[in-house]
Amino acid sequence: MSPDPRDRRKAKRPAPKPTPVRTGPSPDDVHDIVYFQRHKADDPTKSSPGRDALNAYPAKVRATMRAALIAVATAPPKRFTGGGYWEAMKGDMTGWFELRVDGPGRHHYRLFCLLDYNAKGVDKPLLVVIDGRDKPFRTTLSDADYAAVRKLGDEYASATRARSQWIRPAPSPLLPAVAPSGAQVRTRQRPSLEAAAR
Repeated sequence: MSPDPRDRRKAKRPAPKPTPVRTGPSPDDVHDIVYFQRHKADDPTKSSPGRDALNAYPAKVRATMRAALIAVATAPPKRFTGGGYWEAMKGDMTGWFELRVDGPGRHHYRLFCLLDYNAKGVDKPLLVVIDGRDKPFRTTLSDADYAAVRKLGDEYASATRARSQWIRPAPSPLLPAVAPSGAQVRTRQRPSLEAAAR
């Protein structure tokens, strides 16, 4: 006796999940590394405080910081775990990130960075190096130092100007050559911070 066809139940296939629509850069994306450049209305020389500070640091500190920036940007930042090199700041500096490297004599070198997911004219989020400071071992930066860093951050984020005031890194042994626009600062393999510092 054949089974009653009315008892057959068609297996329902689950409906495919809709693909989420991207509306802009995501924190999960590889970040581009850029250096904030001041607007000529605020600084006629159009200086770049973070890049200028980095270039003034000792060679080993510079190498370690550049390697760390690449590692953070490619992780991406929210997933980076790197032995105290990259730290989210608190208090009045909430929203800021600090790249920390110690140099000769345990002198402390710092870069202050912001993550920008709303920059115009780019398709990737930005890791923006805003400013840099250094201090002797076991000392702290003053409130005035932090206020000056925040002021530069406000200058970068000013809604009255195009948010394209940045400089891409120049080619170096750690950073590949960068195309004029839309290029990524990334490497095929994450560099070793210790190897870069040698």
